[in-house]
Amino acid sequence: MKKPHRLRLGDTIGICSPSSPIAAHCPRRLQRGVEELEKLGFKVKLAKNSTKAYQYMAGTIDDRVEDLHDLFLDPDVKAIITTIGGTSSHQLFEKLDFKLIKNNPKIFMGYSDITSLHLAIHKKTGLVTYLGPAILPQFGEFNGLIDFTKQYFMDILVDGKPVEYKDSEEFIFETLYWDEKDDRERHRIKNKGSKILNPGNAKGRILAANLSTILLLAGTEYFPDMDGCILCLEDDEGETPAFIDRYLTQLRQLGVYEKINGLVVGRFHEKVGFTEGQLEEIIQRATREYDFPIIYDLDFGHTDPMFILPNGIEAEFKANQNGITFRLLESPVGK
Repeated sequence: MKKPHRLRLGDTIGICSPSSPIAAHCPRRLQRGVEELEKLGFKVKLAKNSTKAYQYMAGTIDDRVEDLHDLFLDPDVKAIITTIGGTSSHQLFEKLDFKLIKNNPKIFMGYSDITSLHLAIHKKTGLVTYLGPAILPQFGEFNGLIDFTKQYFMDILVDGKPVEYKDSEEFIFETLYWDEKDDRERHRIKNKGSKILNPGNAKGRILAANLSTILLLAGTEYFPDMDGCILCLEDDEGETPAFIDRYLTQLRQLGVYEKINGLVVGRFHEKVGFTEGQLEEIIQRATREYDFPIIYDLDFGHTDPMFILPNGIEAEFKANQNGITFRLLESPVGK
């Protein structure tokens, strides 16, 4: 395992679009994200193809690979944050130079479809990667990063703290059309907190992923090693209960539940449409006959605010009558 160096104020952060072209269609939102990074004390480098648009992709495969290679090779760039997710990150694998990435380790962060790049890079290079906020949805938020998200960004990537993950006080479901109606803060909902499905204690390295995206890698050389991990899964508002069920069932049939030490599930958007108790039933059905601890409704993935999960870092969670504690056991970045 290789930890990238921590961020320092004044460092340059590179921005790229490995998947969706939304950055090309929402220039104001992109600019707000850039300005938020600058307000936090960083310089910003926008990769040259990051605002291209070709059908549902941010340019060709070669365009997107070129941007990743350029940012990893640039000695001034200390971290890379993606603009948003999409559907096409896994198109890049066959042209990505994983040796180049391994020889130029740096922070790489995003979520959703970017999961495929996290897992492929981590598998091929051993580099710790970070499931966390992206430029358009989080850094480009009206009034900038939500304080909860900002605190984890600073604690994990700048200060390198082995944090304990806490529940947010409030979360957000409301959607405002970017560059058209996102001129105010979104409505917030009081957070009742994370929940226990199966009590117990789990310890292992974090493996964090978007549920539907990780399954794109099934049967390929990029599918992660699950042995002894704490598997952290989430998905977006476009899914349905039936699809979440089939994804969790596929993980069962891939033998994943035989290998993991614990399961952590992120908060699902209300638009997914779970009825009362349905998510719990789906998870229990998929994981029946296994006794690892399970917690759910945590602040990561397609939810705001969010914390950052570092792939490959040792962690533990305890879920019992006293509640839930979930923490890192080592620094998530190098010196």
